[in-house]
Amino acid sequence: MLSVMITPDRRTLLGGLLLLPSRARAQSAPGAVVEAFNNTLLAVMRDARRLGIRGREQRLRPAMEAAFNLPAMARISVGPPWTQIAAQDQQAIVQAFSDWSIATFANRFDNFSGERFVIESESPLQNGDRLVLTKMLRPNDAAIQLNYLMRDFGGQWRAVDIYLTGTISELASRRAEFTSLLRQGGAPALVAELRRRTATLPAS
Repeated sequence: MLSVMITPDRRTLLGGLLLLPSRARAQSAPGAVVEAFNNTLLAVMRDARRLGIRGREQRLRPAMEAAFNLPAMARISVGPPWTQIAAQDQQAIVQAFSDWSIATFANRFDNFSGERFVIESESPLQNGDRLVLTKMLRPNDAAIQLNYLMRDFGGQWRAVDIYLTGTISELASRRAEFTSLLRQGGAPALVAELRRRTATLPAS
């Protein structure tokens, strides 16, 4: 039988190694990922007027890239035709989709009137995904339900869809439109339209 002596130094090292995975899991847990993103979003809303839409985009980009799997979301939005698209065109779609998604958030959350975000619950789904239910509470208006569909990518949880008002899938609502653009002009048509939308968002 192999016997290994654990010295004090080894105990310290081993203890650190045992603690590390649980800390990493806690930092990337679905609810924690959404909470971190909501905190950044709220900070951007508070400073929205000074930043303008381009400033809000710059502040939101790293937070969205950390909280969302934007390449996966682009692929899901396109649907089955994705496998027939050349790799170079796939990369162009991912870039244009990511820029548009970030700009859309920057455009939607353009002011602050005392709002706050609350995570209501986190539910496991049969396929292993998690659904994080959140609300944006508004002092002078009805709350807005924003539910995040979270997926595990090698131990890192990332959002792959958002359900507006709790039930309307952002990606599902885009698929028919993206399919039509691809049918009309292939990947270049979809990329051009996404870039056009990003460029024409209000600058305020």
